[in-house]
Amino acid sequence: MSNSDSYSTPNNGGPRQPASAPGVSAPTRPQQRPGVPVGAGAGPRPQVPGQRPAQGGPTAPGQRPGQNPTGLIKPAPKAKVRRARLLVSKVEPWSVLKMAFLLSVALGIVTVVAAIVLWTVLDLTGIFDQVDSLLGTLAGSEGGGFELKKVASLGQVASFAVIIAVINVVLLTALSMLSAVLYNISATLVGGIGVTLTDD
Repeated sequence: MSNSDSYSTPNNGGPRQPASAPGVSAPTRPQQRPGVPVGAGAGPRPQVPGQRPAQGGPTAPGQRPGQNPTGLIKPAPKAKVRRARLLVSKVEPWSVLKMAFLLSVALGIVTVVAAIVLWTVLDLTGIFDQVDSLLGTLAGSEGGGFELKKVASLGQVASFAVIIAVINVVLLTALSMLSAVLYNISATLVGGIGVTLTDD
């Protein structure tokens, strides 16, 4: 005995397919490389089978590829010393005059100071008294007492040194300027004095 409510006859004679829900298309994910996690694009590439690993290991930060990891740096080749041969063909007389004047004034000041210091040292060491006694012995008792300090006092020595210094300033300045003019005349004939300069 058959129940028509519990069984239904198929239309085409085959097993009945269950009714499926309306199709919903799932979002397609972008294809990724095998072995590369998401967000690891900045990392090292995975090794391909059959590929040789990079020699020397991973490079340190700030190190160029191929640089010696031990830190040994090859010394740079020593640069050659450059030489330049120049000729002093002309000397400016006005510049020579100024330099000679300043140097002669400095020399005059040194002369005056040296004379005063020398007189003071001779006075402190008693040289003047010894010279006076020696001259008195040679001249005899009739000659009277001779004092060297009266003949060559400090004021007289300083005045004489100032006069010598002024004469030296005038002479050295004039001679230096004359020498510069003569050098310029000679340099036009022979080319001047050769000078070799180096950057050592």
